[in-house]
Amino acid sequence: MRQTRLYLEGEYDSGSELEIDAERTHYLSRVLRLRVGDTIVVFNGKGAQFSASITGLQRSRAMLAVHDALAAATESGFKLHLAQGISRAERMDFVVQKATELGVKRITPLLTEHGVVKLAAERAEKRRQHWRKVATSACEQSGRVRLPLVDAPVRLDTWLADKTEQADIDILLKPGATESLASIDVPATKVCLLIGPEGGFSNAEYEMLEAAGFRAVSFGPRVLRTETAAIAALAILQARCGDLN
Repeated sequence: MRQTRLYLEGEYDSGSELEIDAERTHYLSRVLRLRVGDTIVVFNGKGAQFSASITGLQRSRAMLAVHDALAAATESGFKLHLAQGISRAERMDFVVQKATELGVKRITPLLTEHGVVKLAAERAEKRRQHWRKVATSACEQSGRVRLPLVDAPVRLDTWLADKTEQADIDILLKPGATESLASIDVPATKVCLLIGPEGGFSNAEYEMLEAAGFRAVSFGPRVLRTETAAIAALAILQARCGDLN
C-alpha cells in the first residue's frame, strides 16, 4: 500500500508537533479515513521529508508528531524549465501536473498573441495559486520533495525582455523546423523548453524567439496538441539527460 504523503509548509524537524487546518484534516479523516495512530509522510517542499503519526483528530484540526527524517531520491539532477503558452483550464492543469511528475524545476505560464486565455492581474494571480496547488498535489503523489517554482503569468515579450535565468540551451518546438528534438546535442545540466499555446505562436513571435537565441526544433511528422507536446518533449529530455534513462 502506498504511503500517504502530505505537503505542509514551514520549518520542522524530528520531534516537532504540527497542527493542521480544517481542509487538510478533512482530507485525512474523511477522504483517506485515517485515525489517531496512523502514520503518514510529511514534507515542506524544500527537500526534507519525515515520517509522522496522527496524535489528535478533531472535526476542524488534527495534530501530528514528526518522527524520523526519510531519504528521498526523487529529484532530478537535470534542470528543466518549462515555459508554456497558457491553454484552457483543464489542459493547463494537465501540463502543470505532468510536468511536475516529470521533475520540472520551474514552470512559466506565458500569455501569447494567439493564446485563447486572457488574464487580468487579479485573475492571473488566482490562476497561479491554483496551478501551485496542482503542482503540490502532483508532488504528494509522485514522491517529490521539492515544489517546482510556478511563476505568475507573463506576456511572452515581457518575459523575454526580463529573462535573466540562463540555460545551457533554449529550445523552441516549431512545426516544420529543419532540426528534430531527437537530433540535437542536449547538455545534461539545464534546459529551457518553450511550448506554444493551443493556437501556436504567431510568425512575429517565432521571429522574436529565434532572434533571442531559442533553437527551433520539430517534433516528428504530426502536429501535437500543446499539452501532448509539452509532456512528450519533457519525457524525451529526461530520458536522454535526466533520471528516466
